[in-house]
Amino acid sequence: MKDRTGELRAAKDSDDDDEVTVSVDRDRFMDEFFEQVEEIRGFIDKISENVEEVKRKHSAILASPNPDEKTKEELEELMSDIKKTANKVRSKLKSIEQSIEQEEGLNRSSADLRIRKTQHSTLSRKFVEVMSEYNATQTDYRERCKGRIQRQLEITGRTTTSEELEDMLESGNPAIFSSGIIMDSNITKQALNEIETRHSEIIKLENSIRELHDMFMDMAMLVESQCHYFGLPVPCHHCWKPCLSPLHPGSLRGLWTLSTPWYTQMVGDKECPLGDTGHHDHS
Repeated sequence: MKDRTGELRAAKDSDDDDEVTVSVDRDRFMDEFFEQVEEIRGFIDKISENVEEVKRKHSAILASPNPDEKTKEELEELMSDIKKTANKVRSKLKSIEQSIEQEEGLNRSSADLRIRKTQHSTLSRKFVEVMSEYNATQTDYRERCKGRIQRQLEITGRTTTSEELEDMLESGNPAIFSSGIIMDSNITKQALNEIETRHSEIIKLENSIRELHDMFMDMAMLVESQCHYFGLPVPCHHCWKPCLSPLHPGSLRGLWTLSTPWYTQMVGDKECPLGDTGHHDHS
């Protein structure tokens, strides 16, 4: 009978080599994953820093009836940078999510997969928080610009309700603010100049909101994926519900309200993996 001990030993050594190769590949994959996590975290931190700088620019612009062009340009650059960085984060989080879903589709379950899901959840929560803060900052700035317009209209002798002012802003016609006003003094001219300045700021904001609208819709889907990951009892649109505007969705007001991330948590006894962003039901 032929002695096959050598063959069996060689086969065992080959299996051991395969296991080592798989282990090394897995370690390399996780190292690359954590590098990606750090990169995404750095992007989110950058957005957070830029949001704080946006707040300072808002205050500087509101402090002057005729803010200098340099400050306004710097604000636009910050908003553009936030948009670009947020799109990078969104793309990278989607990529991680797809990788996780692919492994789950193959019914794979491992400690590494759980780690990746937890890291993805943590990054998603941070991203939702910082983008919600950015949107709240824009909303606050719009209201303050609107308040300045209302006060300057009063100086010209024209009193408007909040609803009337919204209609004027929505018309998109700057001339509507000076209609029927007699330019009889420098005070009136200064008031109208400031109205024009604040109106142009609101237009820029609304353009920015349009650009970010899809991102906030994606964020709602992001939360939904987290609910599925962690086996929450209800789908995302019950767990975190954006408050839709009762106004026409094509209007600026409807767009603005729809884009504002008001969410309601309804997850029973389980904690939502994204936590509480600080926004509650807006009804």
